[in-house]
Parts: sequence; C-alpha cells; structure tokens
Amino acid sequence: MAHLASRRTRVLTLPVGLALTASLGFLPTGTAAAAPADEQPAAQVRTDGPELSYVVNTRAGHGTVKQVRKAISAAGGTVVTSYDTIGVIVVHSQNPDFGATIRKAKGVQSAGATRTSPIAPAATKDIGVEQPLTAAQAQAASADAAAGQDPLEPLQWDLPAIKADQAHKKSLGSSKVTVAVIDTGVDDTHPDLAPNFDRGASVNCVSGAPDTTDGAWRPADGESDHGTHVAGTIAAAKNGTGITGVAPGVKVSGIKVSTPAGLFYTEAVVCGFVWAAEHGVDVTNSSYYTDPWLFNCKNDPDQGALVEAVTRATRYAERKGVVNVAAAGNSDHDLALDAIEDSTSPDDSTPVTRTVDPSACPDIPTMLPGVVTVSATGAKNLKSSYSNYGLGVIDVAAPGGDSTRYQTPEAPADNGLILSTLPGGRFGYKAGTSMASPHVAGVAALIKSTHPHASSAAVKALLTLQADATACGEPYDIDGDGTVDAVCEGGKRYNGFYGAGIVDALDAVRK
Repeated sequence: MAHLASRRTRVLTLPVGLALTASLGFLPTGTAAAAPADEQPAAQVRTDGPELSYVVNTRAGHGTVKQVRKAISAAGGTVVTSYDTIGVIVVHSQNPDFGATIRKAKGVQSAGATRTSPIAPAATKDIGVEQPLTAAQAQAASADAAAGQDPLEPLQWDLPAIKADQAHKKSLGSSKVTVAVIDTGVDDTHPDLAPNFDRGASVNCVSGAPDTTDGAWRPADGESDHGTHVAGTIAAAKNGTGITGVAPGVKVSGIKVSTPAGLFYTEAVVCGFVWAAEHGVDVTNSSYYTDPWLFNCKNDPDQGALVEAVTRATRYAERKGVVNVAAAGNSDHDLALDAIEDSTSPDDSTPVTRTVDPSACPDIPTMLPGVVTVSATGAKNLKSSYSNYGLGVIDVAAPGGDSTRYQTPEAPADNGLILSTLPGGRFGYKAGTSMASPHVAGVAALIKSTHPHASSAAVKALLTLQADATACGEPYDIDGDGTVDAVCEGGKRYNGFYGAGIVDALDAVRK
C-alpha cells in the first residue's frame, strides 16, 4: 500500500504528499500552583554535562515537595517550576548523574530526562506545507453557499459527515464552554477566531512554566500553523465570513506547548493540562505526541517518569471536569498489537530501532487512561489510509481527511482534506488524525453546552453513546490493489477502526 505518510510527524497531521502539516500515578487534590525557581545547584556536583530538562515526580503534599526541592539542589538541579499538588517538579541540570542521583532521594517516586538533546534555542523546522485555498476556489464556494452558510462552508464536507450542519440549526454551542487547543499556538487575530477567543484561558507553556505575556500563545513568524488550523475546526465563528467550526458558538483558547522546532516536551505538556484544569477549560484537544519518544516504555527510568508526569496532569484535569481528547496518530499502526517497530525515537537526537508493546509503552497523551482517543475517516466515511487504529484503543472516529485518490468528496467540495483557518487571516487544507481530534473536541463542547452540569465522565459517555456505529465493512483495501491494507477487528457497535462510531453533532445538541 502506498501510504500518505512515509514517516511519523510530531503533530498528528500528514506531511507533503497530501501537502499537509504533521502524531499510573496517584492523583492528589487541590490546586497545582507553580512555585518559584529559587533553588540553585550545589557547587560540588558535576556540571560538565549538557543542560537537560527533567521531571521529578514526588509524593503529594507541600512538605514532601519542599524536601525534594532541597535534594534537587544538592544533586545539581535548578527548579524551573513545581506543580505541588500533583507532585511534578520541572528541573534543569548539567549534572550527567542527576537522574540517577535524584531517584534515590527520599520522597521521589520517579524522575527522568524529558529530552535527549541539550536545551538550546532551536531553529524553525518545517514540518509540512498546507494546501492554501485559492481565490478561485473561494469565489466558487461562495457562489454555492446557501442561506445561513458561511462562504466557504460548501467546501467543508466534514460538517455534514458528522451532522454538524444540522446541529447548527438547533444550537451553535454555548459561549460559557471553552475548548483549549494544546498545540503549536493559535493566531487569535484571525477574523474567524477572534470573536470566540478566550484570552484568559490562553498561555505559553513551552518552558514548563506558564507565560501569560499578551500574545505569547500565538505562533511566531515561521512557526507551525497547525494549532490555528485545529482551532478553526473546533470553533470558527459562524459570522458570514470564511468557514464554520463544529461548535461555532463556544470559546476556544490557545495553550502553546511546542518549541520553535515543533517539539512537544513533557514539561510543556504537563503545564498545558494543569493550566487548562485551573482556568475554566471544559475540553482540551491534543493533536500531537509527547517528544522525544513515539512510545514511552514504563520500565525505562526516564520514559516511565514522563508517562507518570503526563498521566498525573491529565487526571488532574479530568478531576477538574475537563474532557481530554487526543489524536491516535498517522502511522497506520494497529495499536492493539503487542509488538510494533519504532525506528524514529528519540526524535531530538539519534533514533534507534526498537520493538515495543504499546500496552507497556504508550503513546502519550493519547493512550493514557481517560483520554478520548480518535481515529480519522475520509470523505467516504472509511478509515483514512494513514490513521492508526486498534480494538480497545480507539474510542471514536471523526473526519480527518484523505487523499482524493482514496476518498473523493461529493461536489461542490473537491478536496478530500479538511479546510480550516491559518494564521494571517488565511485558509487552507490539511489532513491527519490531528484534524479528526478537533471534530471530536467540538462535539464534546456541544454536549457540554447542552448539558452544562455534566461531569467529564458523563460527557465522554454521551460522546460514545451518541456516536453513529460504523461497521468494519469489506476487507480494507483502500488503494484497490487487491491487498488488504489493515485488519479491522470487532463488531458493528465497537471495533478497532472506528471505536464506538463516528461522532454525531446533531445528537449532541438534543436535550
């Protein structure tokens, strides 16, 4: 099978070919306030190694964290920030023995380096090119728009695929609901995003500590447009211009967690989920994997600590009422297998080839307990050619787009990818499970709008109960060459390709 993506990408969209952008612990209670960075490394420890970032996971409680902070200083570490309630401390150190030393300290449950390359300013790295919407396409779409439609809505085949066009006749969603895009940054000045943007729930978390400087959540010039595209799919306003989001009446915020090189490190991801939990966010969308490991093996002291830290953060958010939605990935992997070859990790230094069991080495955050895992479908409602899948792993499916070679939309739409917002007031097409996940986040926001007092567990239950069950169908030969390209296991109501089914926006707005 000629796959659309020949390699994985950090954000879960596909690279050129489709011409796209790129895929445990005890939970304490209370408020996870960030503590100041006041400890300094001791002079007698080694400082001749590269400066790395670490997460140190402790037992909960201020007393334990305070004790561990002293041990961190003694081991040659500097605290960047500390999320005391979930017991996660972000540390920088140039002591090559820091990890092994701090794991022996009293009160430390696990600790690990979040990267394999030194902390350094990173140059912008192109992770794909979108297909920009042309003036001719925009003009043709506007001519086809019916009364009540935004001008580019005729090109959005993905909205009727989940009945969002019908849902909008009943409800656009509540402005009291906020969806946080944990991603590469969101351009809130875009005319389709500005009316619905929640500045108070937006932040830059790249360092691991929240930066609330005005506009810090935006992508800088040359940085990825991925987060802006995701935000438009969720909540582009129905305002007579551009496109329409799945939930065009809800608020959207930007939580920037990727470096200029497009790397999503653990400390930033932890900061993002904690920030969302404490700033009124109802739903988060994560269309990325946490670098530098595609799969994080719990029996590895470094990788296991990363799993623990992100798990604590996602569970903390859930306890605060947040529904966490994440993309499944673009490698056409069966995540239910007990052996998958990964030749791309670590992606911030020199990759090595290893065989992993995803049940013991999860892709985080998407494979963590409680997170809604989303596979992608194309314009024919079939699993997208690139989408990961797996019985017992995928919760629901949604449009992520596919090549028109495999799945061609009905006219007037003429592109099998997903049209959404791009920085600078532009619009363009992308595809990937990155594009599927925000459809689900939008539907979750509609459910929360309809049932404002529903818990995160109740919203997730409705998300799956209301999904349109989708059977495996005929043997999956997406390119028509006579060879089965992926095997769907399970029945009509629940299977490895579509989980409980394709999400249904119309049911989401019904009381």
